[in-house]
Formats: sequence, structure tokens, C-alpha cells
Amino acid sequence: MDERRLQVTEDQVLAALAEVRDPDHGENIVALGWLRGLVLRDGNVGFSIEVEAARGPALEGLRREAEDKVMALPGVVSVTAVLTAERPGGASQPQAAPQSPAPGPGPAGPAPGGPGPGGRQHAQTLLPDVTHIIAVASGKGGVGKSTVAVNLALALAAEGHDTGILDADIYGPSLPRMLGISSPPQSADGKIMEPLEKYGVKAMSIGFLIEENTPMIWRGPMVMGALEQMMRDVNWGALDVLVVDMPPGTGDAQLTMAQRVPLAGAVIVSTPQDIALIDARRGLAMFNKVNVPVFGIIENMSRFICPHCGGESHIFGHGGARDCAAELGVPFLGEIPLDIEIRETSDAGTPVVAISPESDHAACFRAIARAVWERAEGASAGRGGPKIVVE
Repeated sequence: MDERRLQVTEDQVLAALAEVRDPDHGENIVALGWLRGLVLRDGNVGFSIEVEAARGPALEGLRREAEDKVMALPGVVSVTAVLTAERPGGASQPQAAPQSPAPGPGPAGPAPGGPGPGGRQHAQTLLPDVTHIIAVASGKGGVGKSTVAVNLALALAAEGHDTGILDADIYGPSLPRMLGISSPPQSADGKIMEPLEKYGVKAMSIGFLIEENTPMIWRGPMVMGALEQMMRDVNWGALDVLVVDMPPGTGDAQLTMAQRVPLAGAVIVSTPQDIALIDARRGLAMFNKVNVPVFGIIENMSRFICPHCGGESHIFGHGGARDCAAELGVPFLGEIPLDIEIRETSDAGTPVVAISPESDHAACFRAIARAVWERAEGASAGRGGPKIVVE
């Protein structure tokens, strides 16, 4: 089987897709230029089909035919096709499967958190068996958010909760490196993928499907579609909590998660210095606007303890996140030190919570995990789906 997988080429996939014809145009989807973002890895194939917006909902059958044609190739293990629609003026929007209606036309349409398209009913088709979905976010990159997200997920699992982690950073996936996973996910039917599991935590990342150095040159709608499929087309099973490692900033991925899934809440990661806290405030304001509770702020790289003399240094300042939390009226969840062990274990794919569960660092993450779990349990009581607030 491995030898057959190696024989699957881009030319073979393109030839198979050239057999998929649009009845209205009388031409195949490759010749029409509808194919976007083709990626192949170890028999796993992904691509986007971009069509006219007016016809998007009617072409779900064409998307499925494209998946079936590629799945029939020798050596293909799984196929993920995303249907996107081009709107006049260049704006694009993903078209979901029939059980997942497309969102309304904008602020004038139904609120994403309401009963209309794109709201909680849609969300339940994506992750129906996950009790709490928690976003770990930051306003900017470079603050150690992914390190915190992975160790937080492991700490939640260590506290006895069935836990998964979703890497929502399509452009810069870090979960494969953080968890030391290099094998692609498997699929029994070529449609639903099995999440990979490490240290007792289920995991999924676009990085499992592509080579580490492959750039993802995808437009916003393709990113949104890929995120949906990593939720809808992955056999997550019943989970107590799914930790979502968000990309930095306040862009498409953040809005997709806020609008399409019932987030229990968000955790903001920041370093102590002012420039990072400015961006952290933006991230917090975004979650407030989409009615997602912010469980609190974590100060990462809070202090540095010299391994030689034991002296404490505040390289990025100290206490800024605590002060910011107090100013904004949200909980302060704790401090994570700047320590070489945390960095080395993360780079090696052996996170500190997993391999040094009795360490002071693991204790920090487990304390934060307990606080996050308590807030998730409290937020779930009587809470409706998120909604956009238009000012």
C-alpha cells in the first residue's frame, strides 16, 4: 500500500478531476479554472473548487463527484474538497454541504448566532459530541500561544477530561512539531479522517496533510472551508473539551470559529510588554463583539530564572497581563515563565506537561487548566450561541 501511495501524482489527480464536468458550461472543472489550492501528501489529497456564487448551493453534487473521482485513484487514502463561491467584486464565500447552510449575506442577514444559517444549528453539525470548545488566541504572533495551547490541552487531559486539540492556524501549523507527529491521518472510507492521538489527546492539523515546509497559498474562503472540514469530516468522537489553537490576529479563522461553532469561551495569551498587550486587547475586544466569553488572560514568558545563579530577570517586563486583566475586568489565569525546558520540550515534540508531569512548569499549566475548566462549566449553563454585534 505504501508503494502505491507514492505513485499518486498531481498529474493523476488533475486527470481525474478533468473527468468532472459542469453541465451548464459543458466543460470540466480543470479547464474552467475552478481548481484551487491542490495539495498532496502520502495519499491524502485536498483542493478547493471555486464557482459562481449564484450556483454554489446547487453544486454540492459536483464537489462529491470530484472527491469520488480522486478517491478512485490507486493509492489515494483520503480526499478533502472544499466548495467556494466567487462573488461579484472579488469577495468569496465558502459553500457548505446541504446539512450546513451558507451564511447570510452580511450584517443585514440573520445573526450568525441566531437560528438562521451559520448559527448554532450549523455549529452542532460540525462538533455535535464536544461539550466545551475553547479557543486559545493572541493578538499577535511570537507570544508562545501554541506552546500554551498544547500544554493546556495536555493539562486538561491530565485532569481527567477527554481532550482534543485542533490547530486552526492554516498558514503556520505548529501542532505536528509540538506533538512530534509526522504521519498523516487515516480514513476508512476516504471521507472521514481519524484524528491522530498523542499523550492521550486527539489532534488534527492541516500540517498532518502537507510537508512541513509547504506554503499554504490559500485565500480566506479556502481557509474557512478547510477549518470547517477539519471539524465536520474528522471523527472526533465524544470529547469533554476541544482546545483550538487559533492563528494570531483577528482575521478569517477567528470569525469562522466564532460564527460556526458554539465556543464556550476564549483564553488570551500575551507577554508582559506593552506592545503585546495592545494586541491582546484587540483580541479580547473581538471575542466580546461576537459574544464569546473571555475566560481570562495568561502571561507567558513572565519571568526568567537563570539556571546558573538562580536570579530572576523580567526580560519582557512583569505583571503587565495581570494589570491588563484587572483593567478590562477579566480573570487573570496565571503566569508561565520563560524557561529553556519549556522551549526545548516543545521543539522536540515532547511537551513539558507530558514528560515532566511533576515539574513546577506542569503544575502551572494544570492550575490554569483547572481554572479554565471551571469557567467552561459555568459558561455552558444557559448560554446561547455567539452572535455578531453591529454598532
